[in-house]
Amino acid sequence: MRALNSFLHSFIFWGAWIIIPVLMEIVPAFGGFFLLLIRRAKAGKKLVKPKVYPEISLIIPVYNSAQTLSACIRSIKNSTYDSDKIRIYLVNNQGKDNSFEIYRECQRVFPELNMQWLNAQQGKSRALNLALYNSEGKYIINLDSDGVLEPHALTNLVDKFENRPDLNCMTGAVLTEPRLILQFRDFFPRLFREIEFMEYAQAFLAGRSYASELNAVYTLSGAFSAFRKSAILKSRLYNTNTICEDTHITFQMRYIQKERVEICENALFYVDPIEGVNKLYTQRQRWQRGSLEVARQFLDSKGNFGKSFMDVSVRTLLYDHTFAFPRAIWYLALLCMLMMHYSSRMILLSTGFIFFIYIIVGYMYFFTVHYFMREFPVLRDYYSKHWWVIVLLPFFNFAVFFIRLAGIINSIGTDSSWKTRNLSEEGHAFMAVVKDDFSKPLGLFRKFRELVNYQEE
Repeated sequence: MRALNSFLHSFIFWGAWIIIPVLMEIVPAFGGFFLLLIRRAKAGKKLVKPKVYPEISLIIPVYNSAQTLSACIRSIKNSTYDSDKIRIYLVNNQGKDNSFEIYRECQRVFPELNMQWLNAQQGKSRALNLALYNSEGKYIINLDSDGVLEPHALTNLVDKFENRPDLNCMTGAVLTEPRLILQFRDFFPRLFREIEFMEYAQAFLAGRSYASELNAVYTLSGAFSAFRKSAILKSRLYNTNTICEDTHITFQMRYIQKERVEICENALFYVDPIEGVNKLYTQRQRWQRGSLEVARQFLDSKGNFGKSFMDVSVRTLLYDHTFAFPRAIWYLALLCMLMMHYSSRMILLSTGFIFFIYIIVGYMYFFTVHYFMREFPVLRDYYSKHWWVIVLLPFFNFAVFFIRLAGIINSIGTDSSWKTRNLSEEGHAFMAVVKDDFSKPLGLFRKFRELVNYQEE
């Protein structure tokens, strides 16, 4: 019996702490590393430049974008893609600021750009659909108004499309802007944004590159994605009943139209660094809730449980987009181990070992990203100098997990909405509930105390 108990204790311990991260984290990391070796072996095969570049349409949803719209349009003007082949649709979805005046000023400053202003109903999906109906050109490219293109991004996208007639949809690589990160003078605010930069770089240039080879890219980034027009017009267009329209269109492409979904690693789009913890909290919750909404719509309608779990999107949903499944098991395992009388020293050491594994995985991704940045020496130099930030990424991901978990809880019984409470608002709401819950028993206690302490005059 003692031997059996020892075996069960060991199995639970090592199964929870070692086997799961090996299967779900380390194997993909090795896969990405070997993908890098394969890419290097094929590096001699360069894309053939088209003799004539086709016309393209850029769709930019505009919602209170006055602060960023001019820089976005300027980056299109500075692109290496011929301005005569670009048509820009700026779609206002009920914004309340002076974005239209910024658009008019850009018309004056950049007369060579072919731009058109459209007014749509509220909602990003409606704005995108309106522009799709009016679009021209061979390729449709979606851009967020709060980011800027790397000068070669459009050309690199089209080059890959033209060399791959079978490829109809791609996501670009979205990174935070290093120049804006450097504007933060204080150490901790800058460190927070540097961690975010490394997270984005590894997610797109390592994680999605590996997923791209397996046709397992979960989401065509809404900030920067591209389609062959003939393919996207066959779809059901953007769904207006979800806050994650980019994931929904990705699922349509993969499951309904049976298209490959890939990433173009050398098509870069820079977005502003996160404003703060409150913004991070609302952003990740919104992504979480949207992923759940879309996954529910595309799960196997016949209820084939086994088939569903073989599907790449369900697997991704389990350990990346919802419960971050292995982490959930580790946190539950902590409680189990304490109840099974494992020593606190062993638990701390094993937890440290897991974080060490994550750091090793992070550095494997680091070298993969470093390779994909070879065309951008300034960016590569900035990335290389921040090699030490990799050590902090597991702790950042640890915190993000709880934000995702909060997103799941908050999505229960609520409708899809872009408006979600930030961390400060959640804290105030929590304290209000606690205060309300305790007010009733405290009131009864006061009445009881008054009763027993009653004195006749």
